[in-house]
Amino acid sequence: ATIVLRARFSASQFWDDCRKYNVTVIQYIGEVLRYLCSVPQRNNDQDHKVRLAIGNGIRADVWREFIRRFGNINILEFYASTEGNISFVNYTGKIGAVGRVNCLQKKILRYELIKYDVEKDEPVRDENGYCIRVPKGKPGLLICKITQYAPFSGYAGAKQQTEKKQLRDVFQKGDLYFNSGDLLVIDNDNFIYFHDRTGDTFRWKGENVSTTEVADVLGLIDCVQEVIVYGVSVPGMSYEGRTGMACIRLKENCEFNGESTYRHVNAHLPNYARPRFIRIKSAIELTATFKYRKVQLVEEGFNPAVIKDRLYFLDDK
Repeated sequence: ATIVLRARFSASQFWDDCRKYNVTVIQYIGEVLRYLCSVPQRNNDQDHKVRLAIGNGIRADVWREFIRRFGNINILEFYASTEGNISFVNYTGKIGAVGRVNCLQKKILRYELIKYDVEKDEPVRDENGYCIRVPKGKPGLLICKITQYAPFSGYAGAKQQTEKKQLRDVFQKGDLYFNSGDLLVIDNDNFIYFHDRTGDTFRWKGENVSTTEVADVLGLIDCVQEVIVYGVSVPGMSYEGRTGMACIRLKENCEFNGESTYRHVNAHLPNYARPRFIRIKSAIELTATFKYRKVQLVEEGFNPAVIKDRLYFLDDK
C-alpha cells in the first residue's frame, strides 16, 4: 500500500488529491469530515475511489451528511488513546457509535462503566468503598483492569499524572484499573457511545450536562458552522454547579436568530441542559489535531468587560 501525505490539510483540495492519487482509504480526526462537508457542493463530489474512512470524533449529523454527499463510504469510527489499555471499533456502521460490546473482548479486557460524580470529579463509591457499575443507557466512567494483557505503562517522568490514571480497590481490595477520563454509554443493543470528557461535563441544577450532547443539538441549527459548549461559573447564583455557555461561529452570510435558536433548544434539550449564554465569534481556535481549545473560553466566561464578541443570554422570564 502507498500512503499519501499532504504538507497541510486543505478541505477544498482534499477530493482532488484523492482523485489524483487514486486514494481508497482516508483517515480523519476531530472535525476533518465536517470541514469537508462545509465546502460548497460540486457536481463531482462522488467521483472518487474512496471506500473507507477510519478515525474518531465525527458527530452523528456530520456522519449522515458525509455519506449523503460523498457516497456510500464505510466509516470506521473508533475509540482509543495513546496511553490507554482499552479501545473499541465500530465495524457495523451504526451511526454515532464508537463500538459494540464484544463478549470475547470483554473477557480478555475487563472493562466497566462506573458511576461518576461530576461535581467532585471522582468515581462514586458505595458504603463498602467500592465503585458502582452503571446500568445500560446511563453514562459512566470507562475503566479497564490493568493486567499483562492490558498493561498501562504510565507517563514518562510524570509520576503524579500516572497515579491519577490508576484506580485502586475498585471492586475488591487490591485490584487496579486504568481511568480513561471519558464518560461512555452502552445502549440496550450493546452499542457503545462516547458521551463526554469528565472535565467537560458539568453540573447545573442538580443535573449532569453533556457538552457533546448540547453541541450536537446546536450544530443542527442552519446558521451554525461551528460550536463549542462549556460550563462557566456564575457568581451570586442560587443554583449549584456551572451554567451552560456556547461559543458559535456562523456560516458565511448568515445572521444569528435568537428566537429560532430559542425554539430549537427548547424543543430538543431539557431545561437544565439549555445554554444560558451564547457567544458569537468570527473564528474558533483549534489544536493541531483539529480539536477545539476550550480553556481560554472557560476562563473568559461571559464577562462583557473581557469579551468583545457579541453575547446573548437566555431570559427564563
